[in-house]
Amino acid sequence: MIAASSLAWPMLAMVALVFGVAVRLFLTRIPEMKRRHIHPQAVASAKQMAEAMEDTRAADHFRNLFEMPVLFYAGCLAAMQTGVASFGVLLMAWAFVGARLVMAIEACGRNKVMRRFQAFIAACTALLFLWIQLGLHWAGVL
Repeated sequence: MIAASSLAWPMLAMVALVFGVAVRLFLTRIPEMKRRHIHPQAVASAKQMAEAMEDTRAADHFRNLFEMPVLFYAGCLAAMQTGVASFGVLLMAWAFVGARLVMAIEACGRNKVMRRFQAFIAACTALLFLWIQLGLHWAGVL
């Protein structure tokens, strides 16, 4: 058994990843808007933004970081709260973060769909195994 607080580190790494993608978003969006003379009001909605901008990779991935990762944060917090801090749970948490990092680099960079999809599958698999381990611990099986 490991300390429950050790799960805080992969959560902090995910938070750092979210802010890293946010920085990437601002570093690409603002210069493009200036270069193309796009008035901020012209892109007031997500639909308008998608239609007006040429490069939406960082924005698309930023939104994606608030989908599946919600289950990651919930799982880590639930594990910490209930004292389920096994090596397996910690390993799956770090595997999720690693796969999401690969996915973010790919999504905000070259954006090769199959490589991004492989990272997505790896992240989903790690998250699934994290939750399976939690369920088995709570059921008294592990």
